[in-house]
This record gives sequence, structure tokens and C-alpha cells, in this order.
Amino acid sequence: MKILKQPVNTERWLAVGLLVVVVLLVGMVVIAPVVSKSLELNEKKSGLLFKLQQYQRILAKKDAVVASMDKIQAQHDEQGYFNSQQTDALASAEMQNFIKKTIVDAGGQLSSTQAIPVSVKDGFSRITVRVRMTGNSEVLRAVLYKIETSTPLIIIDQIDIRPMRGRRSMVTHKIEMSNDLNVNFQAVSFMRKQPE
Repeated sequence: MKILKQPVNTERWLAVGLLVVVVLLVGMVVIAPVVSKSLELNEKKSGLLFKLQQYQRILAKKDAVVASMDKIQAQHDEQGYFNSQQTDALASAEMQNFIKKTIVDAGGQLSSTQAIPVSVKDGFSRITVRVRMTGNSEVLRAVLYKIETSTPLIIIDQIDIRPMRGRRSMVTHKIEMSNDLNVNFQAVSFMRKQPE
């Protein structure tokens, strides 16, 4: 009786195939996650490097931006838009004197001025003065123009204009029309908050 021997070649190929399967399994379980993590970290590194370069470009421009801001601040200070008095009370008094002179110079009559308590917002003090005056429309136009174009900057707020009642004539006993106006408004100026 003849014993059938399998060829040795088949066993070798079977062993090689088994080895390849084991290597592929090890590769899929161990090597693939390591490569994937490596690619992910490399991508993250590239993103961080890009951000770093952006920050370096921004920092390189820092001195130019600071110099530009200082220049703009100096120009702004030269324009004198903000009240330069040392205290809120002095700023309010200066504004009241300016408004009084403006009304009198325009031919109007100042009834009263009243300083409203100062409010502070975003590092600026809001100096507000309530004004009551009388005068005709030309006087009002001159006063508003002078106040709105003044330095430091003064803004007219909450204006109320009413015609004055006419007076009764002693001769005809009829009411004579008047061109005069009663005007109430608030004048607002700003000053930088003084360090305490």
C-alpha cells in the first residue's frame, strides 16, 4: 500500500499564508491606529504652526499700530473735542458761561441755566446743562449754530421750542402776535474721566 504524502510545498504555502494573515491582523490592530494618530498629530501641528506664523506677523506690526494709535490720540487731543477742565464742576461752569455769552451776543435773553449731575460712561464724564432762553428764530439759529460749532464740542439735546404768547395792546385791547420763542434745551459736553 502506498502512503500518500502531501507535497511539502503546500504546507509551506499554508504557513506563508498564515503568516501573512497574522501580519495583516497585527498591522490593522497596532500599526494602523499609530499611523492614523501620527497623521492627526501632524495635521494639528501644521494648524498650530500656521497660527503661530499669524501671531508673529501680528506682533511684527504691533509697534506700527501703537505708533499710529498714539498719533491718532495726539490729533484727537489737538482738535479739542473734549473739555479740558480739571473737574466736572469747572467744566460745567465754563459751559454755562459760554452759553450765556452766546445767547447775549445773539440778542437773546437767558432765563436760566442749571447744571445736571454728571454721569460717567466708558471713561467719559457727560457734562449736561439745562438752558432756558427767549428770542426770535434768528436768535435761536445763531445760538444753536455757535454752540454746535464750538470747541470743546457741545451737543444740543432735548430741545423744546414754543411760541411766546402775544401781549394785549392797551389801545386796541387785541392780542398782538409775538415773534419770540421760549426755548428749553440741554447742552451736553464730554470730558475724559480724571484719575482719582
